[in-house]
Amino acid sequence: MSSPTNRVLALLELLQNADELPGPELAHQLGVDGRTLRRYITRLQDMGVPVQSVRGRYGAYRLLPGSKLPPLMLTDQEAVAMSVGLLFARQLGLADTVAGAHSAQAKLERVMPPVLRDKLRAVSSTVQLELSQPVATLHSESLLEMSAAAQGRYRVRLHYQAANQELSEREFDCYGLAWRSGRWYAVGYCHLRSGLRSFRLDRILSVTPLSVSFLAPFDFDAVRHLALGLATMPRKHAIVVRLKTSLATAQLELFEAIGVFRPVEDAVMLYSQADDLPWFARQLARVSFDFEVLEPPVLLEAITACARRLLAQAKPATEQAVSERADTSTA
Repeated sequence: MSSPTNRVLALLELLQNADELPGPELAHQLGVDGRTLRRYITRLQDMGVPVQSVRGRYGAYRLLPGSKLPPLMLTDQEAVAMSVGLLFARQLGLADTVAGAHSAQAKLERVMPPVLRDKLRAVSSTVQLELSQPVATLHSESLLEMSAAAQGRYRVRLHYQAANQELSEREFDCYGLAWRSGRWYAVGYCHLRSGLRSFRLDRILSVTPLSVSFLAPFDFDAVRHLALGLATMPRKHAIVVRLKTSLATAQLELFEAIGVFRPVEDAVMLYSQADDLPWFARQLARVSFDFEVLEPPVLLEAITACARRLLAQAKPATEQAVSERADTSTA
């Protein structure tokens, strides 16, 4: 390290990468003695960086939350990770984070080496997320409030507006949050319905913290619960299909949200719900394995109609190929 200024910045980076570091270790990594290290610590403190000395045999140092955000020292890999994260933030429906994401990206680019900056600008301008479903816009307050409740394990009171515009008030233990199909959801235990429920964040009108704590199930998977909840939501048609393949293949060729998979002997039972049977028939038409429709009988009609349509689309090409072969043999 060629100068004291560089060593001070290196010291800040070391402190940012660990909760607490012994003084001798810091001095060794910087290549200085203990007295010089203490001088660098004082320089950071004079700049407003909240460095705290921890008593002990050799002493240690750590950063504390402060009123001023100290300069962040990022490696190239960390800068790439932040830029990609900001790209996602701009497209995931958080209305009041878009401007912040743009300004944060601009700040990153201003201090990056030119080669890295050009590469990240290329990522930002060319990479697109596959968002096949419309994204519901919401303000980040609901996300922040529900995230805090889930992490702090405290109950909240929700004012919620359902899809049919019905208003309700309920107490809710938030186990986790998930983003799926263009929507943000809070997943947990609803005391009004006495069971696990999921709520769209863009339909939450207000969140009030309550002084009641709760215990969440161990290793609760909010994404999986949400997928299963959406797949088994009551719809017009209840569907049961025997998939003549393994569970791994069924999950690979279909998708988890299509229903609940249950292995049985040498097959997999698929239980699902659907309003649009032609859509469900198209999902089954693309699998590579055999299947048997058990319920409902009208799904067989939808599959037959799908097969006829595919054959009708393929027939002109087949006839043309036969005609061309006939012309070639005649010549």
